[in-house]
Amino acid sequence: MTTRNDTPMSTIDLNADLGEGFGRWELTDDEALLASVTSANVACGFHAGDPSTMRRVCEQAVAHGVRIGAQVSYRDLAGFGRRAMDVPAAELAAEVAYQIGALDVFARAAGGRVAYVKPHGALYNRAVRDGEQAAAVIEGIRLAVTALPVLGLPGSELLAAAAAAGLPAVQEAFADRAYRPDGTLVPRTEEDAVLEDPALVIRRSVRIARDGAVTAADGSTLRMPARSLCVHGDTPGAARLAAEIRGALAGSGVDVRAFA
Repeated sequence: MTTRNDTPMSTIDLNADLGEGFGRWELTDDEALLASVTSANVACGFHAGDPSTMRRVCEQAVAHGVRIGAQVSYRDLAGFGRRAMDVPAAELAAEVAYQIGALDVFARAAGGRVAYVKPHGALYNRAVRDGEQAAAVIEGIRLAVTALPVLGLPGSELLAAAAAAGLPAVQEAFADRAYRPDGTLVPRTEEDAVLEDPALVIRRSVRIARDGAVTAADGSTLRMPARSLCVHGDTPGAARLAAEIRGALAGSGVDVRAFA
């Protein structure tokens, strides 16, 4: 999983998970996040999100000039898409296509379009190592549309499958998650998997964007070539943190703009 890139990055996309509510329940501060991010990973109804929420977030994203991405997931509303599941490849491909198609209806109605795809939670992590599940995600994208960029972890099976299928493979880093020395994310079940110190998260963000590097959980330096930087929308204070990260990036000479 460790990747090599000795060229510091001066341009980066800032993405966040949005629309992660259902019915009267709201988790993410979508309007505030959209004032800072350049790409919005919109929940498509399988881990969170409902038609009204998807429509609202797409309208808000277009109004803010933010790119709309389909955040596809295992069908797991009760577990917020973070529980391990075994889904047959053909079924997963169909469900990925279904989610993209549903979101694209609202994106186009708002005057935009689905510009990329990013798996969520357990599916994201499974597709790092599982080539079959990764290929099923790519098949689902091809079922829904001709081609879309795919956002994923550097060195993952998901990005390898995307590249093999001729889809743009976009490397992503996480501002607020801890990394193992091999470049994978520390599981949320482990202590300190989610970083809660805003100052630390901001420093890491600038280092990733400018130096293409991050400090792993064991203290080692991990090369992290990323075209996009993620801030989790369900983290307390996420909207304020996203604004501070964007300000710090701009103040460090980093051009913050969408990759798609």
